[in-house]
Amino acid sequence: MENTSGSGNTAVVPAEIDRWNWGAFLLNWIWGVGNNTLIALLMLVPVVNIVMPFVLGAKGSAWAWRNKRWESVEAFKAMQRKWAFWGFTVTGLTILFFILFFAGTFVTIFASFKNAEAYQMTVRVLNSNPQAVQILGQPISTGFPTGSLNVTGPEGKASLAFSAKGPKGEGTVYVEATKSLGQWKINEAVLEDSKSKQRVRISE
Repeated sequence: MENTSGSGNTAVVPAEIDRWNWGAFLLNWIWGVGNNTLIALLMLVPVVNIVMPFVLGAKGSAWAWRNKRWESVEAFKAMQRKWAFWGFTVTGLTILFFILFFAGTFVTIFASFKNAEAYQMTVRVLNSNPQAVQILGQPISTGFPTGSLNVTGPEGKASLAFSAKGPKGEGTVYVEATKSLGQWKINEAVLEDSKSKQRVRISE
């Protein structure tokens, strides 16, 4: 079959290459520049860029064949395999980056909540409260605190909830605390028994 690559819209596209192009789908406009397929630059247009990767994936091989001169079908296929390889590599590295980023963010948030003075103070109050010990028993283990924690220099406010469990029972601790002049103070802290739903005030 005659090599018609680079002849524009009149070029006959060999059936063996007229198929889905992963390089065009994954690298879109970058692939387009490298393959003289400048329609791929529509990826830079908002809204259009939502559907354009799929259009490039479906039509990219044919467009690349028509828009650029290739030595042979085999040379074309070899180059598109390289584009696909780098497309999967870049996509994989991008996904890995975001996983590590969000994992790091979660660890940072987890550490900030677990090490928060408002949380630590409440845990100490919980362990020393006779009514809480009667409900839960000892030792008491506590879970990860959720809620809000805002600190600005010497001022701050915390509204937290966390699980508490002992050999006799389990429950949920709710606490409201404020920080003023660098000192945290528990305004209100209660333990809610999971079974009876009874609430016991554990703050002084």
